[in-house]
Amino acid sequence: MSTRASLRKVVNLLGRFYGQPAPPITTDPFELILWENVAYLVSDERRAEAFALLRHSAGTRPHEILAAPNETLLQVATLGGMQPEKRSARLREMALIAMNEFDGDLRRVLKLPLPKAKKALQKFPSIGEPSAEKILLFTRSYPVLGLESNGLRVLLRLGFGEEKKNYSAAYRSVQEAIKDQLDEDYSWLIDAHLLLRQHGKELCKTNRPMCEKCPVRKVCAYYQRVSTRSGSDGIK
Repeated sequence: MSTRASLRKVVNLLGRFYGQPAPPITTDPFELILWENVAYLVSDERRAEAFALLRHSAGTRPHEILAAPNETLLQVATLGGMQPEKRSARLREMALIAMNEFDGDLRRVLKLPLPKAKKALQKFPSIGEPSAEKILLFTRSYPVLGLESNGLRVLLRLGFGEEKKNYSAAYRSVQEAIKDQLDEDYSWLIDAHLLLRQHGKELCKTNRPMCEKCPVRKVCAYYQRVSTRSGSDGIK
């Protein structure tokens, strides 16, 4: 898949299949960092509940989190899944980083050159390069297609980039494969991120992907390999 139309074709097919995705819950950079950390190994619905509780009971500005009672942050973290004590302490840690490193305002980070902006965001817990790129995309700061694990798996199976034992190497391989197909259409890039993630969670799963239901199987390198080996049109 080397032409510009290929990635857009994939995203358009996914859009017709799943419908228009809901927009990100926020475009504030610090709130997006909180969103990544407020829950762990829970459903999207539970993460949204934990984030809403944080907003309501403590607030989502760095100084508000630092002023919040321990029991309030622990309640939020408990709703967000396992290891609540560790994750409630992490909320304070992120607020301290925001205050000490950025005077409580991450919006200035968004104006840095791309490599420096990513490096600044990666000062926060659980924010690696993919999450940093997603934040820069959702804030409409840089037209990068930040990918989480589900979206990355989908693009690898479609034939963008190469599977690697190292996650970072696989991520860079995909980014290299798609870089010439991206432009400054932020709305499309955000939809692409959301649709690829949804497809990876619902059909293109790690184990036993449901290829027979897949709306992009006709342009999928993985499907072509598996269906050829099986000698049928379906995936057993």
